[in-house]
Amino acid sequence: MQPILEMRGITKTFPGVKALTDVNLSIMPAEIHAVVGENGAGKSTLMKVLSGVYPHDTYEGQIFFDGTERKFTGIPDSENTGIIIIHQELALVPLLSIAENIFLGHETGQYGVINWFEAFKRTKELLAKVGLKENPATLIGNIGTGKQQLVEIAKALNKSVKLLILDEPTSSLNETDSNALLELLKEFKAQGISSILITHKLNEVMKVADRITVIRDGKTIDTMETATGKVDEDRIIKAMVGRELTDRYPPRKAQIGEPVFEVNNWNVYHPTQSGRQMIKNASFHVKRGEVIGIAGLMGAGRTELAMSIFGRAYGQKISGEVKLHGKVIDVSTIPKAMDAGIAYATEDRKTFGLVLIDHIKHNVTLANLEGVSKHGVVDDLHELQVATKYRKELAINCSGVFQTTVNLSGGNQQKVVLAKWLFSDPEVLILDEPTRGIDVGAKYEIYGIINRLAEQGKSVVVISSEMPELLGISDRIYVMNEGRFVAEMPAKEATQEKIMRAIMKSWES
Repeated sequence: MQPILEMRGITKTFPGVKALTDVNLSIMPAEIHAVVGENGAGKSTLMKVLSGVYPHDTYEGQIFFDGTERKFTGIPDSENTGIIIIHQELALVPLLSIAENIFLGHETGQYGVINWFEAFKRTKELLAKVGLKENPATLIGNIGTGKQQLVEIAKALNKSVKLLILDEPTSSLNETDSNALLELLKEFKAQGISSILITHKLNEVMKVADRITVIRDGKTIDTMETATGKVDEDRIIKAMVGRELTDRYPPRKAQIGEPVFEVNNWNVYHPTQSGRQMIKNASFHVKRGEVIGIAGLMGAGRTELAMSIFGRAYGQKISGEVKLHGKVIDVSTIPKAMDAGIAYATEDRKTFGLVLIDHIKHNVTLANLEGVSKHGVVDDLHELQVATKYRKELAINCSGVFQTTVNLSGGNQQKVVLAKWLFSDPEVLILDEPTRGIDVGAKYEIYGIINRLAEQGKSVVVISSEMPELLGISDRIYVMNEGRFVAEMPAKEATQEKIMRAIMKSWES
């Protein structure tokens, strides 16, 4: 039997980063094929190549579908051949009805007039195929996430899908909705539809996948056939995380003191979906001079936790207490959180961490303008001195502090973000994905800065999707899954397998 899809030698490069290197993937007709790997391994990039998000001339390699070489120039090209991708962030419009969403962009009708009778009739048929009984006129915003996921699949069926790609389809679903979706994939398989399932939930992979391809560091590591009986979660985990840590992290002699920062029984609800709890009774602490890591998979709630602590920048109906040196502090607004001694370096430095159109000097002092002001007026010379100082201390590679930050490399932009928060002189520094999108050399320098902060007695919290990174720089590691802390361990005793196992057990319990 010939594969319905073959991707041969796919290589995709972004400025300064090779995201995919000679990746090969084949999908058989009526097959459920799981693609697994750590965050940043290249899974989503590969699917964006396949679905035309990254056009043919932006990567190297070949794509064959239905026996013909394809050179997709955009998403419509891939959809017209029967390849449909459903991204983790659903592409639905909350204020439109189910029917309007399903037919959005290819409405039924003639002479510019929509045939609503036909649209509603067809929508009912499609919803029945995915097990939904909703009225086609129901607004998307009025149904749950699990049902929204099924509407996305119904939308795909309306486009005569041959190969369905699902990127983390169950990350936001409860167990019941997840199982329903997996059963639906089995039904599609019986109908001759192939599926690519991208997920971190290995228990789901073992339930439905015929074959499993592991991608690590942008390369194909292994393809396993589940029918052989020689595939288990331990083998998959070992293939996913089998990297060496040698010489990638600077040494540090930890001098850890008394507890400084505590978060107790922290609960947070989704900012717009009032019934959806994102953080559930989370409690943790950080000591003086300690670096703790928070590990977890995509959707675990780590960023939501950090943002809600930092001035309630995320969520609603927030409860719990935050203590500094044993005393409860007010973190109800960002200024109050900053005044209390907390800093938060966002995972999205380009959108929330920097003013890209401004120069380095202004960005460095942005979080502490009072520190360079007299009587409410910024002292330009003092600001220049401060920016120059941090440029030297953090080895920011630039033409000068008047260089526009948008023209810096990712690593140097991250150093400017760190400089901004260091100048605010916090006691607790929360770093969310501090090395995302930067090269290995710049990562090493960031790790060195984190070490120096700990040596100065700062309490540092690092959120990272790279487990080797957490193992390499942390003193203690918390593991988070679905809004809860599910494990805590000293970094010396932690392994990538232990972290993954803790996450898997939390799903099973």
